[in-house]
Amino acid sequence: MSSVVSDIRPPLVMGNKTYHQITEDICSPTEELPNGKWVMLLLGALGLLAFGGLALFVTIWFGIGSWYLNRTVGWGWDITNFVWWVGIGHAGTLISAILLLFRQKWRTGVNRAAEAMTIFAVICAALFPGIHMGRIWLAFFVFPYPNTRGPLWVNFNSPLLWDVFAISTYFTVSLLFWYMGLIPDFATIRDRAKGFRKRIYNFASFGWTGSAKHWQRWEAMALVLSGLATPLVLSVHTIVSFDFATSVVPGWHTTIFPPYFVAGAIFSGFAMVQTLMILTSIALPQLKDYITLQHIESMNKVIVLTGSIVGVAYLTELFIAWYSGYIYEQFAFYNRALGPYWWSYFAMMTCNVITPQFFWVKRMRRSVLVTFILSIVVNIGMWFERFVIIATTLHRDFLPSSWSYYSPSWVEVGVYLFTFGLFGVLYLIFMRVAPVVAIAEVKSILKSSGDQYCGENMHQHETAEELSSEA
Repeated sequence: MSSVVSDIRPPLVMGNKTYHQITEDICSPTEELPNGKWVMLLLGALGLLAFGGLALFVTIWFGIGSWYLNRTVGWGWDITNFVWWVGIGHAGTLISAILLLFRQKWRTGVNRAAEAMTIFAVICAALFPGIHMGRIWLAFFVFPYPNTRGPLWVNFNSPLLWDVFAISTYFTVSLLFWYMGLIPDFATIRDRAKGFRKRIYNFASFGWTGSAKHWQRWEAMALVLSGLATPLVLSVHTIVSFDFATSVVPGWHTTIFPPYFVAGAIFSGFAMVQTLMILTSIALPQLKDYITLQHIESMNKVIVLTGSIVGVAYLTELFIAWYSGYIYEQFAFYNRALGPYWWSYFAMMTCNVITPQFFWVKRMRRSVLVTFILSIVVNIGMWFERFVIIATTLHRDFLPSSWSYYSPSWVEVGVYLFTFGLFGVLYLIFMRVAPVVAIAEVKSILKSSGDQYCGENMHQHETAEELSSEA
């Protein structure tokens, strides 16, 4: 087999791996007993799930009166968390679909976990509109289905209904894309398994044999789903931004929201992928040869780009508010920066605009510890961005006599923690039942991006031990 050797790009597969070693390393977490780190992470996630489950029970049993929403702030932490989780789900499909279409090889080490992150994040996001209704058992009312209640239909003019269509479509395509990529890897595990476990993976792999025809159809399907998913990445958060942009509320009614929301979603999504991949490489040390500093640096470059776009969007908002001459718009932004919630505005600016600029320095960009800390800081900042947009805009409306100050109850905080626990449990289970790194796709780049196939100078780059020591 001919090989393409690059003496320019750093290797993406470390440790002088063979095809067999790749299979052994990536399949082993699904075949061995869990280690102590994985068990500790699972216990932590279950703890959050238990506490958050109590808060969720209180919400459903007593209604959203258990929250501290008031007559001015009708949306609080719930919609803030909803938009935040939808944003988290963005990078998974971006890494998988857009980078596949652009033939970016560095996606192969992280795309599987990123796709799983998308699925789990959207599940967490979907919880919030459901419980915000107050009667979660009537959540099916949001779907336009033939019913027996006469002319009672959903409001097609409402952007909240557009959310239902956009996010359900995005979830469906992302789920298909994720599962289709798993099929060859499930077949690999099946061929190594015995007994009942073999039957389960045989069912999950749909009888995959690895024939040329199967591979041909699989690759064609990957391209088709990539083509479908790519515009969805851009459209779904655009439509989420319409929840605000189509209103007449000063500070929301702005045309910059769609691109601003999309850039912010990709920004926070990549930060969450960084957090997950670093934690994954700690919980599963055998994967450190496949999640290299080259992957981390490539994602940090995307974070710098999208973080800069978000910073420009913040400044553009301020300029347009001043230039419009509309006093209510001007007051909305003045109130954000200097009103009672000034601390959240400056937290947002610090976390989202200033801290990502550290990644302009190559040493910072290639540091695992710095990347891990800044990825968490970015996600905190993006949460504050949604809080600033929602709470600080609503708490002072057109009528000064109704102005109020909103802060969450323990129930609202608990429901948010519940989603963290749910996300953590789902991801940790995923690590035990499916390959976190795509086996077939990593093998496809071994001859061009494996360290033993790159030039001699490439061996001077960081090694897996370097990544291990920093982690």
